[in-house]
Amino acid sequence: MSNDRFTPEPLAQPVPTIRKKTFWAWTVATFFDAGYGKPGPGTWGSVAALLLWAAESMAAHPTARTLFIGLLISIALAITFGIPAATIVERQSGRTDPGFVVIDEVIGQWIALLGSPADWRHGLIALVLFRLFDITKPFPVRRLERLPGGWGIVFDDVAAGLYALGVASLLRIWI
Repeated sequence: MSNDRFTPEPLAQPVPTIRKKTFWAWTVATFFDAGYGKPGPGTWGSVAALLLWAAESMAAHPTARTLFIGLLISIALAITFGIPAATIVERQSGRTDPGFVVIDEVIGQWIALLGSPADWRHGLIALVLFRLFDITKPFPVRRLERLPGGWGIVFDDVAAGLYALGVASLLRIWI
């Protein structure tokens, strides 16, 4: 008898490492799975944010001030939970700024919507402007991506949202 029959054969494929997912972080970072939309998960995250804003506007008929304050509170909460969630998901996925993390797009889109009248035209303008600035990343937006972890993931979109808010506010004067 040879000892070869007791030697296990090598596996054909390496066994993948199973990483534990932190449920709350993945839920927040992907904005309730909107980040898994294809193609363009960032656009799906922005559209989800826009639809939530529109649904709130239509269902509750808030005053402009109430809508503004509600959006500010939503932005603050999304930043508060979004930065650590994005950091955790980035670490657990093993990817730098993974595309399926869209809480940053949600935050940026909500910033772009600040002060917008609750109608489809202004919502669409804010969406297009935010996506434009998020994709082109004018100065200093691209530099903010260098911040560590969730800070870089979130704050480049905060800056893109601020650019979109500025342009949308100017357009509202003329439209």
